[in-house]
Amino acid sequence: QVQLVESGGGLVQAGGSLRLSCAVSGRTLSSYAMAWFRQALGKEREFVGAVKRSFGSPSYADSVKGRFTVSRDNGKNTWTLQMNNLKPEDTAVYYCATSSGSPITSSLRCPSTYDKWGQGTRVTVSS
Repeated sequence: QVQLVESGGGLVQAGGSLRLSCAVSGRTLSSYAMAWFRQALGKEREFVGAVKRSFGSPSYADSVKGRFTVSRDNGKNTWTLQMNNLKPEDTAVYYCATSSGSPITSSLRCPSTYDKWGQGTRVTVSS
């Protein structure tokens, strides 16, 4: 049974940093595409960043490029999102996701690409 559990969310002032973690069980991290999405109140789920399986450069949303970094710790089977220079518009519930397929780069940004999701962790950025 595949489970994804996010942690690390919280309240931070604008300009601050947070590191989100996604502990994955039931699936070997390096063998699957992984992603982070977020959903602000009243808005649709939005792509943040992703990587295809165990190789290739990460893809990022333009809104977070240069501020957010995704990474894998294959030894711990953990997927992380380092968020720096946070802005109030980054406030959202953040979700990690994994795909059992082999998505092409363009499909990494689509929520429907992913078959397993975590429960989400809330990030609030105050101005």
